Amino acid sequence: MDEKTGTFLVTAADDDAAVLTDVDDGQVHTLATNPDVTVGEAIEGRLEPEPPLEVAWRLATVDDRWEISIEESAEAPTTFAREIAAEQAVGELTRRERAGTGEVHVLTVTESETDAAVADVLDDSEGLRSRAARLGVARVVVRSEPGVVSVRYLP
Repeated sequence: MDEKTGTFLVTAADDDAAVLTDVDDGQVHTLATNPDVTVGEAIEGRLEPEPPLEVAWRLATVDDRWEISIEESAEAPTTFAREIAAEQAVGELTRRERAGTGEVHVLTVTESETDAAVADVLDDSEGLRSRAARLGVARVVVRSEPGVVSVRYLP
C-alpha cells in the first residue's frame, strides 16, 4: 500500500481503532489505533500503511481537522431556494454555489411528502458530512416548507 493524502471523514471510532473514508473516492481506511478522532470529524492529512503487515493505516500528518454539525432549522428556505424549487419539477435537485464558501442544494417535492423528504435527508448523516468535508465546510443546515427542501453547506 502507498501513502494517501486527502480529506477523510471519520465514519467509525472507538478506543482502539477508527475508520476513515476518503471523501473524494469513497475508499475506506481502517486505522490500527485511534489517534483521538471522533465520528463526524473531517480530517485533511496523510495516511501511511502501518508496519509490519501494512494491512491497516495510521494517520501520519494532520493539516486540518474540523467537526461537521448537521441541524434542521425552523427557518423557511431562502427566497433564492424557493425560486429554484418553483422552476423545477417535483423530484428534481439543483445544486448551486453559495456566494462565498459552500453550496445550496434545493429539492422540489410534493407538499405531502415534505416531512418525509426532510427525514430522508437528515437520515443520511454520513453523506451530508462527506459532501461538507469535500466542500471544506463545517455546518449542514436543512430548511423546508411545503414542497421545498433546502440543504445549505456553510462554513
